[in-house]
Amino acid sequence: QVQLVDSGGGLVQAGGSLRLSCAASGRTVSAYAMGWFRQAPGKEREFVATITWGGRYTYYADFVKGRFTISRDNAKNTVDLQMNSLKPEDTAVYYCAAFDSPVPSASYTSVNYWGQGTQVTVSS
Repeated sequence: QVQLVDSGGGLVQAGGSLRLSCAASGRTVSAYAMGWFRQAPGKEREFVATITWGGRYTYYADFVKGRFTISRDNAKNTVDLQMNSLKPEDTAVYYCAAFDSPVPSASYTSVNYWGQGTQVTVSS
C-alpha cells in the first residue's frame, strides 16, 4: 500500500507560480511511476504530468508544456509540480498519483493510488 499526501495549493493571480508537493509513504515508492492529475468542477479528471520511477522520463499534457515541470526525489519520497505562468483555466483540484508500475500512463483509470487533492485557484 502507498499513501500520498498533497500540499502546496492556493490562490494566485494569473501569470503567477505555485509549487505542489506530494509526500509518499508505504511500499518502496521509488519503484513507482508517479504523476499529477487535475479535476475542474463539472469536468472529468485529466492528466497533467507524469514521471518514470527513476525520473529520467517526463510526460506532459499539451496545455502545460513549457509552463509546468514535474520532478521527484526518491531519497525523500517526494514528487513536485512547479507551475509557472498560471492561467485561470488551470483552476482545479490537483491530485498526486502513483502507479503500480515503473512506467506511467496518461489515463486516470490506470492510477493505483491517489492523494487527497489540493485546490489551485487562479484569478484573472
